[in-house]
Amino acid sequence: MMRRLPVAVAAAATLLGSGYHVLRAQAPSIAPAAQQIAAAVTALPPELRADAAVLGYSPAGKLVSLREGKNDMICLAPAPAAKGFHSACYHSAMEPFMARGRELRAQGVKDPQVDTVRFAEVKAGKIKMPTQPSMLYQIFGGKFDVATGTVTGGKLLYVTYIPFATTATTGITSNPSDKSPWLMFPGTPKAHIMFSVGM
Repeated sequence: MMRRLPVAVAAAATLLGSGYHVLRAQAPSIAPAAQQIAAAVTALPPELRADAAVLGYSPAGKLVSLREGKNDMICLAPAPAAKGFHSACYHSAMEPFMARGRELRAQGVKDPQVDTVRFAEVKAGKIKMPTQPSMLYQIFGGKFDVATGTVTGGKLLYVTYIPFATTATTGITSNPSDKSPWLMFPGTPKAHIMFSVGM
């Protein structure tokens, strides 16, 4: 059974969902591609899983495409070196922004400088942001069962990106809450609505 993600943790989790999938220095074991795909899509609603594109890890630990997509969703397999389970899936309209985040982190750029660079590149027209709301689904923690392809004990986080949205343009408060939707990073390229599961 999934648990609700507290607001304080959710804020940090959203930053992770913005592209942090860089392997650490050690050389962890890499799961077979089929297993990575099954784990990656767990965050999605069931009807979107079969056709989602999946990014995962080669035997050498390099982030690669494991499966081409037939819909507009992209999923990231859990990082082999991560201490806990994490799957994330987002609409392809966010891929330029997400991919740039992964690229910068691979180069050693640290937060919040990653966003400083990306925001500047969005302003300069180098990164195209979606003009429509775009969804991000994530599961943090819990245990992935290879046999059933399910996660138990994880925490769900749902986010809807609306670049540059503000309270004035949406009517959504920017005050954090675990009981109602709220707007995080208002007025920026990665402005998004945070949803608490079960609210």
